[in-house]
Amino acid sequence: MASVDREEDKAGQGGKTARAVSDHELAAAAAAGDEAAFGELMDRYRNQITNFLYRFLNDYEEAVDLAQETFVRVYFAIDRYHAGYAFSTYIYRIASNLAISELRRRKRRRLFSLTGLFLDDPSDTAEYQPADGRKLQDASFDDDERSAAIGKAIATLPEKYRVPIILRDIEELSYDEISNILEIELGTTKSRINRARGLLREKLDKEILGLK
Repeated sequence: MASVDREEDKAGQGGKTARAVSDHELAAAAAAGDEAAFGELMDRYRNQITNFLYRFLNDYEEAVDLAQETFVRVYFAIDRYHAGYAFSTYIYRIASNLAISELRRRKRRRLFSLTGLFLDDPSDTAEYQPADGRKLQDASFDDDERSAAIGKAIATLPEKYRVPIILRDIEELSYDEISNILEIELGTTKSRINRARGLLREKLDKEILGLK
């Protein structure tokens, strides 16, 4: 069984410095059967992926479940990981796809339950997505009205805007990374983020003014 070398390298007489193991090295070792290497990858990305999914879904328990599913999928497909991309791109792409699928399942359930209310104009149901009024549960945010308003506003954005703005403004990924994760052009990525910011400002302005 392969194993990543985590021994310390000597740095001068009597001194030692630990060599940082890259994501690529860990992924290669995990693909060769090194369970500890995969465990280290999980440790590096667990919090980031869970936070990303929570921001996207505004549901902490679901975020934890989907983060676990993300790592399960990575584990069984680790031999197909291409080192030409950053490992973060690979794992965020998987998490994004899972989150989008979950959002679409929710939307189908909502539309099914609301169909009877929109019989006069069925086309309205295709775009109707009620805002999730639940309070943000992310401990990294202060427990104040502004934080709750931002969380609810993000949760109402269409998925094509929600994913990139979370990746950019919360996860702080570069435009290039986001473009690779979403597999869209760089210009489209920037455009969607700008549009998402505009929509958020509008929603937050209405929230502050007490408008519906």
